[in-house]
Amino acid sequence: MPTKSLFFTVFGKFVKLILSHLSVRIGLRHPDPVVETSSLSSVNPPDVWYRLSIPEETIDRGWLSALQLEAITYAAQQHETFLPNGDRASYLIGDGAGVGKGRTIAGIIYENYLLGRKRSLWFSVSNDLKYDAERDLRDIGAKNIQVHSLNKISSKHNGSVKKGVIFATYSSLIGESQSGGKYKTRLKQLLHWCGDDFDGVIIFDECHKAKNVCPIGSSKPTKTGLAVLELQNKLPKARVVYASATGASEPRNMAYMNRLGIWGEGTPFKEFTNFIQAVERRGVGAMEIVAMDMKLRGMYIARQLSFTGVTFKIEEVPLTQDYIKMYNKSVRLWVRAREKFQQAANLMDAEQRMKKSMWGQFWSAHQRFFKYLCIASKVRRVVQLAREEVKNGKCVVIGLQSTGEARTLEALEEGGGELNDFVSTAKGVLQSLVEKHFPAPDRQKLFSLLGIDLSVKETPSPSETSKEKKVPIITMNTCSEAKSEPEENSCVTSQDAVEDAQRMKRDLLEQLEQLAENLPPNTLDELIDELGGPDIVAEMTGRKGRVVSNDDGTISYESRSELDVPVEILNLTEKQRFMDGDKNIAIISEAASSGISLQADRRVKNQRRRVHMTLELPWSADRAIQQFGRTHRSNQVTAPEYVFLISELAGEQRFASIVAKRLESLGALTHGDRRATETRDLSRFNFDNKVRLDYTHTVKIRNGLIGVGLINVEDRSGVLSLDKDYNNIGKFLNRILGMEVHQQNALFQYFSDTLYAVIQNAKKTGRYDMGILDLGSGDEKVKKVDVKKFLTPGYSTSGHVELYTKLFLCVQVSVERGMSWEDATHVWADQNGPDDGFYVQVRNNKKISILVKEVNLKKRLFMVYRPNIGKQVKLETYADIKKRSKKVLHYCSFIVLSDDAKQHWIDQYNSSANVCSHAYWRGNCKKVSVGLQCEIGLRCRTYYVLCGSVLSVWTKVEGVLASVSGANVKMQIVRLRTEDGQRIVGMLSNKYIIDVHLSSWPCSSSKCGSNSIRRASATPSTHSVTYTPCFRADVASRQPFLSRHTGCVVFNISGFVSKEDSLPKQLQNQSSAGQETALRGAKLDDICSVCFLFTTSTRLNHGLCFPST
Repeated sequence: MPTKSLFFTVFGKFVKLILSHLSVRIGLRHPDPVVETSSLSSVNPPDVWYRLSIPEETIDRGWLSALQLEAITYAAQQHETFLPNGDRASYLIGDGAGVGKGRTIAGIIYENYLLGRKRSLWFSVSNDLKYDAERDLRDIGAKNIQVHSLNKISSKHNGSVKKGVIFATYSSLIGESQSGGKYKTRLKQLLHWCGDDFDGVIIFDECHKAKNVCPIGSSKPTKTGLAVLELQNKLPKARVVYASATGASEPRNMAYMNRLGIWGEGTPFKEFTNFIQAVERRGVGAMEIVAMDMKLRGMYIARQLSFTGVTFKIEEVPLTQDYIKMYNKSVRLWVRAREKFQQAANLMDAEQRMKKSMWGQFWSAHQRFFKYLCIASKVRRVVQLAREEVKNGKCVVIGLQSTGEARTLEALEEGGGELNDFVSTAKGVLQSLVEKHFPAPDRQKLFSLLGIDLSVKETPSPSETSKEKKVPIITMNTCSEAKSEPEENSCVTSQDAVEDAQRMKRDLLEQLEQLAENLPPNTLDELIDELGGPDIVAEMTGRKGRVVSNDDGTISYESRSELDVPVEILNLTEKQRFMDGDKNIAIISEAASSGISLQADRRVKNQRRRVHMTLELPWSADRAIQQFGRTHRSNQVTAPEYVFLISELAGEQRFASIVAKRLESLGALTHGDRRATETRDLSRFNFDNKVRLDYTHTVKIRNGLIGVGLINVEDRSGVLSLDKDYNNIGKFLNRILGMEVHQQNALFQYFSDTLYAVIQNAKKTGRYDMGILDLGSGDEKVKKVDVKKFLTPGYSTSGHVELYTKLFLCVQVSVERGMSWEDATHVWADQNGPDDGFYVQVRNNKKISILVKEVNLKKRLFMVYRPNIGKQVKLETYADIKKRSKKVLHYCSFIVLSDDAKQHWIDQYNSSANVCSHAYWRGNCKKVSVGLQCEIGLRCRTYYVLCGSVLSVWTKVEGVLASVSGANVKMQIVRLRTEDGQRIVGMLSNKYIIDVHLSSWPCSSSKCGSNSIRRASATPSTHSVTYTPCFRADVASRQPFLSRHTGCVVFNISGFVSKEDSLPKQLQNQSSAGQETALRGAKLDDICSVCFLFTTSTRLNHGLCFPST
């Protein structure tokens, strides 16, 4: 594999990737422009030394693009590394949807197949994607690799599959045998097929399905996540690849990625929990460091298609009066339901555990019910928009998350297989809640439990008794144990309580039936019906049937299956009809949102521009990214349009805020920059910031807040009290959905205004997490003053000694932000406003000059330039400027300025180089007088940036931060570009931390001399060498490659002795450039016994001698 270099074209928050091949071509250009976030692109991955075995034909014909080959190469190279615990290292492909992860994965499998590793495992989310896997392998020339579905391989035929790929879903991985076959679980079947020494490839495609291994609160780990972990633990030599655009929307969801080597033996974090605590404690900035560090170590790559041409639009849907009436009636019913649930629980004297479960179910159903009402408010508008877009020559994709099939089947069963109307999903939510979770036990079963016989004198059967004991309703003595009259009365009282509770339950169900006439029908069924029926609309969902409107006006339930199409490939068939142009409207649900491609592909008939409408914003950013990526992919004729429909309901913005927050977090971790998804135009709906709000002290919508449980009322005293989680913003935004429309809108407006004020205050006081902060932006000049290098040990690899260390840097930079007199006069010469020009201010009998320029004629706002800070961020009004300063007269014909203005400007410019504003105005500074440093108003400010492999020394940095008090403890990530074009991204530090704490760390000087080199031990050891590899040799071909960074030549060394030796004759008495040229052309025998250490300028400094192999 030839060494490559990257050139960058910067635009906005992304960097366009342009590959430049130095010697041998490594593939054709990707068919579509691909970008990488500017912060992630600021770090370079390790040098490439691995040589691919993929045939030249595959590369030359462009079956694998240069970008895909890059990922394949780094994955194969990473797989040569073993972690300190003996497990083989893994690789994470975080490419966005549409870049071509499928072909990249196929290429990794093909590479290993050619090297004799004939067996591979490929996990994904749907069995339908097996056909895509076969297509990807076929497209790259690997036709001879067979793909077998796990669900088609029985236990007894497990050994008949000798080689190829076993394709399985995550659900099948946790499947258990019901027939008592040879293997009780699919996992054991796979382990038997792989064998104990399996070193083939395991692909976890769409690996976000394995998240929640480390759950929050009292929830339990998912079976899928645990199975993925177990498979990796049982096969330590396997070559694991994680692949997903949303592989780590939050650090907590990375628990299954134990092969990355970020935590565990030999890392700063002993356990995953230590890693989580450290990262989450330091906020989004820490998450960005994780992504950059993973790329720096060569274990991660993340590119995404350019969003050039993609349009985002937020369509706010107005509410009709009829809808508002229906919504308010629903709110009142839910308020009554809450009261009845509370009263019934008190009557039943329910246990605390039962109450907790009951209220959990209640508020979960509450949120789902109003979510369905929110969606219903947009159906009419989305139908209208879809029809308009089809008429305009486009095709439409509508995204939903749920189908409501469960409620439809329940209604079908209740109606004896017949339906009179479309089924209301919202009604089903509340009806199911009341029927299953209302605290009113069945009268016969309860009396049986109490020992009261209403019919015949017969004791309860063991089965009935045991069944009732599983859900204890009340705790009391039975009447058979009664020995006194008061206890008999308690039985009678409990009988009355049961009857009262049952009456409440019946009343609620009756009120629901009355409201049901106005509740909206199932969204999916209504959309298909309004848009022309199944013949017009391609449905790609996981449901098996649907409710349709017949020609005679009747409503019936029909199966989605067709005579000539098996159910297993029904979604694929519908997709093909859409791509062929037979249907121009498609509706997709979560079942079809992973892996399916619906873009305007150059290879298909239907090349109309896609308009992707998101009618239901997903609760999970994972799901959102998958759906958005269905219509924006490689090889498309036109980029899609995205339309996010959001109703006027204030509470619905909660769902938008969740997606905005998760996308923000997703951009931070999987793409190294949380601003990566800001083009979504949803940031204004992100209300879930890390601020706490006490809203109930000033908002006077008491009844509404009581109705949604944010204010509690004591049963006896009537005293009001705040809910224990009253200042939880997420809970607040969830609950206000259950308030009447005018109430929630008024409350939400107040909330938004208050939150804005809180955030502004947090920014002023330095408590707001800004993510990545740009230094040296605008007219500021950044110079690199000093660099301190710290080396941390890396891992050894198989086949050769990997002399690898991770470089941790402390970069001192100086930011020049002032404006010289010459620059100021140039700006002044371009001004033409009557009030533009130089002004003189007087304070403490000291004069300074400022330059102002009007930028807003309507509001009379002026840009202010100062000699010490240059362009001022805050605009000032003309009234404020006139109040504090006086304009300097000048003669335009001669372009002559007052000498006073010039002298005051130059004086402050020169003084601000090292004198703060306090000392300049008052003659002294309190901080400076006690020996501290003050940078307020300085023209030249010094910053210390920790960059490179920060994660490898995280615990040390964390300890330093914890020991320092003050506002600077937070982990602020900064990005800057120096005058010479170098881009630096890292963690902002300060002089105190550098001087006091980091000075004691082992340091490598910026010049690589003999003092900074720790020599290898004479005893053979693959772990004792700590040099950085610059010049590496491929063991198979025994041909060295020169890399970009400091390091040394490495060959397959089983035992070596370090000693100094002279250079080969052809390298003596030559310049640095000559030595490099000679070295490139030297024969293997001339250089295999000598290891040269180079600086980045390739100047030879030192040599180490090893015996030839």
